[in-house]
Order: sequence, then C-alpha cells, then structure tokens
Amino acid sequence: MPPHLNPEQERAVRAPIHEPLLIVAGAGTGKTRTLTERIAHIIREGVRAEQICALTFTNKAAKEMVSRVEALIGHDFSASPLMGGGRDIFGAPGPFVGTFHSFGARILRREAGRLGREANFAIFDDTDSFQLLKRVLKGFAEEIGRGEGPGIFADRITKIKNGVAKKEAADDLARRVFERYEAALAENNAFDFDDLIDKVVHLFRAHPDRLAWYGNRFTHILVDEYQDVNNRQYDLVRFLVGPRNQVSVVGDDQQTIYSWRGSNFEIFLGFERDWPGASVVLLEENYRSTGNIIAAASGLIAQNVRQKPKTLRTKNPAGELVRIVEAADEDGEAFWIAGHLALHLVGAPKGEARARLSHAPAKQGSAAILYRTNAQSRPIEQALIQSRIPYRIYGGLKFYERREIKDALAALRYAANPKDSVSRERLEKTFTKTKFRALDAALSAAEKKPLVVLNAFLEATEYFEYMAKNLTNLSDREENIVELTRFAGEFEELTPLLEAVTLLQATDDKNASGAGRVPVTLMTMHLAKGLEFDRVYVAGCAEGLVPHGRSLGSEAELEEERRLLYVAMTRARLNLTLSFFGIPSRFLSEIPQELIAYEGLSGDRDGFKDPDFNDEERYITLD
Repeated sequence: MPPHLNPEQERAVRAPIHEPLLIVAGAGTGKTRTLTERIAHIIREGVRAEQICALTFTNKAAKEMVSRVEALIGHDFSASPLMGGGRDIFGAPGPFVGTFHSFGARILRREAGRLGREANFAIFDDTDSFQLLKRVLKGFAEEIGRGEGPGIFADRITKIKNGVAKKEAADDLARRVFERYEAALAENNAFDFDDLIDKVVHLFRAHPDRLAWYGNRFTHILVDEYQDVNNRQYDLVRFLVGPRNQVSVVGDDQQTIYSWRGSNFEIFLGFERDWPGASVVLLEENYRSTGNIIAAASGLIAQNVRQKPKTLRTKNPAGELVRIVEAADEDGEAFWIAGHLALHLVGAPKGEARARLSHAPAKQGSAAILYRTNAQSRPIEQALIQSRIPYRIYGGLKFYERREIKDALAALRYAANPKDSVSRERLEKTFTKTKFRALDAALSAAEKKPLVVLNAFLEATEYFEYMAKNLTNLSDREENIVELTRFAGEFEELTPLLEAVTLLQATDDKNASGAGRVPVTLMTMHLAKGLEFDRVYVAGCAEGLVPHGRSLGSEAELEEERRLLYVAMTRARLNLTLSFFGIPSRFLSEIPQELIAYEGLSGDRDGFKDPDFNDEERYITLD
C-alpha cells in the first residue's frame, strides 16, 4: 500500500459526509484503509466520535479498524468502548467499532426488560442452542417424521431469525416448534446468537422511542463487507440510518459467497435504489497480486452477469503465469502439491523439506492450499505428513479429529480387535444400548474387509440418520464419511488401513510439536476470504467440486460458485496454481488461455484449452 491515498480512495474518503456513499472495493484495493480514513475524515469534519457507529463481521477486522483510526486521529480510545468492549458503549466517548453481533448484544443488555429478559441474560452459542432445541423436540416426538432431526429445525429457526423466511410461511409443526423454542429461551433467561440482531430489530419496531434514542446517539453509520449482510442485518442498518441517510458502506459484489448462510446479494446491488442520490466510488487498483493473477481472475469473473462491473488493474509486475495442473486422482494431486511446496519452501525434495525448515527460512513467505469442501483435506494432509511438511488447518479440525471420522474409526478398530476397550467405550457412549448390541453383532458377523466393516457400522447404527438427529453441519459430515469410505476402499484388510491412519496421526503430532514454524495453511475457499498468501494452491478445480454438485440448480448458484473461485484466486500475491483430476471445472476454460501454464500427465488434454493454444514452453509433463 502506498503512503498516500490514490485518487479513487481519496474520492471515497472525502465524499460528502452527510450523504449516502457506496464504495465498491475490488479485491486487494485497500478497502479497510479507505473505510478507516473515512471514519477519521468524518471526525475531522466536526462530527463527535461517539456519534459514529462502524459495523463489521469479525473481531479481527474490528481490531484492525480500531488501531488505524486511533493512529489517524492521534487519540487513544482505549477507555472507550471500541469493538464493544469495556464500559457501556453509550456512556463513554469514542466511536463504536465492532461486529453486528457485539453491537446488538450491548443494546440488548440495556433493553433486556422490554424483551422479557433480565440484564444478566446468557448468550447461547450454537452448541447450547442445539441442545435446547433437542429438549424442545422431545415434546413433538410423535409428530416429527423420520430423518427430520434437530438440524432441520435449527436451520428453519435460523432462516426465520435472519429474515430469510417468515414464521408465517412455515408449516404448522415448524411454527409450533419455533414458538416453544422461543419460550424455552425466555425460561432460561437467554438469547441465541441470531437473537443478537433479530431481537434488536423487533425492539426498534415495537418501541419507536428507543429507536429514536439510538438514532440520535449514532448519526453516522458505516458498514464493512456490505455484500455479506443478510435481511435482518439490513433491517438493523435501515433502522439506525433512519431519515438522515448518513451511511457509508464498502464491499465487493464479486466476493459475495455466503448466500448459503443468509447473505443477500441483492442488498448490495440495490444500494442506490435504497438511498437515491448516493455517491458511488469504484476502487480498482489492486496492491496485492501480480498482473497475471489479476488478469486471470478478472477474465473469470467477467463471465458473471449480475454484478457491478469493474476493471482491476495493478502496477505490480506481471509475474508468473497461472499454473493449471491435471492429476490422475486426488492422491496424485495432493502429492504433486506437496512436492512442489517442498521445492518452493527450501529448495529441497519433499522428503527433506521438514529437516531443512528448522535451519532455513521459507524462500517466498506464506503458502496456502485451498479447497471447496472439508473432506478434501484428507489426501492433502496425508501427502504433507508423508512429505514431512508441517501444516495447520485454519478454522477447522484435521480430518482424523472430526467426530464422525473418530466414530467410524472406533468401529473399524473394534472390529479388528474386540479387546479394544477404548473403542468399545466410545461406541457404547455414542449409541443407545440397542444400537450398540446391533452394531456388536454386525461387526462380529462381517467379513473383516474395510469397506464391509464400514458399511456394517453405517447400517447397524443408522449413522446418517444419527448425524441428522444429533449433529450440525450435516452435509460436511456426510462428505467426510464418503471420503473415508473412498480411502478405505484402497485396502483389502483392516490392519493395514488402521496402521496407515495411526502412523499418519503419530507423524502429524510430531510435525505439530516441532520448531513451531508452520509454513503451510490449509482451509476451505470460503474461509480464505479476507486473507492473502504469497503462494496459493486451489485443489480440486473439477466439475462436481468447483462448481459444487449441490450448486447447479440455478444460474444464481453457478455465479456464486464462480465468485468463490475468484475469491480463492485473488488470495495469491505471487504465485497461483489451480489443480484438478477427472473432468476439469468449466471455470478453467473461462480463464484467458494466454495467462495459463498447463502441466499434466499427457499432452492430449484439451478439455479447457483454446484449440489454438499450443505453446510448448507452457506444457510440462509431471513425473
């Protein structure tokens, strides 16, 4: 980032402070700096700091905004409630800079009595809420259909509270479950996480006098990542802004990737309709990535129809071509990435990478491997472990630490060794006595082949139904079981499979307890948003994964999948690799071919290539 604002950023910062402003900030264009500079500008223009409310989605973003505003203003707001911490946010001087949920929580502390709670109410996290819902559903046991577990009802309740669906539109059973769940929360003097925004909106609707008070308290509203707001967050912003129209938002419609959890793409596109006369400033100069990465990502996202067009540009060097790698299967893909990483990290073959990591710094800084689904981490983790490359999973559990995998492995171990009391105890605690007896009998009778035993476990415990009734994130867990099944299918006997898993876990533990330097980060493409790395590998760029098979129902879903790959690509600063096995993603053909260096197992792949693309220097055969 240059020491001074560029002309686009300057226009955004100095736009009239009493009028609505939309800042359309492309990837890597300095949106956080622009937003914090605007907060400082508003204060310099004479608005009292405590009249400013800046809302974002993560504590990390809020902390960064706080530190930047303090530096710009030359004032320490540590005694004030920045990020919603410290004292009552409405009593101390200083702006409020924090998440939507922290803002809502502090309003509810003041207004709890109007919502049937005491001020010392508890905030139930997802686990607490799920357990409460399970207790509520016991009263509806005779009405709930097979396969309709708490996860289904939890999703319905979340949609109602986030404004995605109306309670009135739900069926009779869902309405009654919702009402009983709400009563149970009140009985526990608790709000759930969704209530932190939903109940504030209800408060403002029911008590105009309180809305007027908060509207006078916060006269200038700023919103970060506006493309990610859901319907209820939008309602909150509209209430807070009120008739003054003093609102500034920043975001990028090309990075809208969270519709599955309620974000409404149309809210961003409709900003000028909601606030007529709004100023719109495009930030188009990218400071993060090389020219080739920017051009490749721009070529991809240009295929979307529903968007606010922008043209990213950069003064950075063109850099390396974007590498597209074809592998025979997911294991081959994973080991190619591990080998390439080893050479990148220390210039050593993959087997020697970890030994040298403790003595030599990484050659080009940070590296990340991104993937569409959590289940894809299994072969990648295996390849990194066997290549002795330390890694960490960002925002999630390693494959063999996931609950459903541990349950399945306990069954495999118990089948192989009935004297294994640890595995037996896990299974007895997980399932009812009846289910465990059925499982015990099935495992005893099953042929001791991994797939046979695994299928016996799944059938005897009705494990997919068990997950639906007892666990959240059902689709992710199902995909993890499918991946374990695929891996188990590579073995003819139980013992070699279990030895392989145990040795991988043991080696992984040693990696984790090494010198403390973890040069490689693994994460889903969704979690990568907002982050950046020198070197990025996007694994599994194949049909069925990117775009995901569950996201082919409409053009809107397909466009969001394209935005997701765009987000993944624009995380890279210096080097970008897209790899696949099987049928290449349709999106690969949308990347300008002159920007691609193709590497594959043979020279006959043309599934995503332009017929005239025959540059031999860009074609390298894998070992």
